[in-house]
Amino acid sequence: MSGLVDYFIQNQDFLLYSIAGVCLVLELGVLGMSGPLLFLALGCFLTGVLVSLGAITGWELQVLSVGLLSAIAAVLLWKPLKKFQNAGSGRDTSSDMIGKILPVTHSITRDQGSVSYSGIDWAARLDAGYTQTIDPGQRACVVAVDGSLLLVKPE
Repeated sequence: MSGLVDYFIQNQDFLLYSIAGVCLVLELGVLGMSGPLLFLALGCFLTGVLVSLGAITGWELQVLSVGLLSAIAAVLLWKPLKKFQNAGSGRDTSSDMIGKILPVTHSITRDQGSVSYSGIDWAARLDAGYTQTIDPGQRACVVAVDGSLLLVKPE
């Protein structure tokens, strides 16, 4: 164990690379790209590069560099990564209800309504882009499912 400690004391850039690698693995494997360890990994990696190039010597400057570079990475990458993380994959098309033509039991508007399927009245709303009310007795086509709510359009 003391051999490993001695190695990292003599090769501080490899210590920083190792910390960056561990942070990156934890970020990807455990936290799921939520952010904080990614920025620390970037700060450690860039500081390791600066130490390898001889631009930074002494542990005080290394700690300061890791902190500053991590903060700069967080400021520069937070919004783009958040936008990337929240980018929806589109509408859920995995439901077997999508495409079904169902009878309307209560008038369907943008706010309320219901359709009958398998002897059960299901809550239904008009899908975005449709404004025409669907009256009872008419039929509606399911275009999306949001939990137990069916989004429909006129047939």
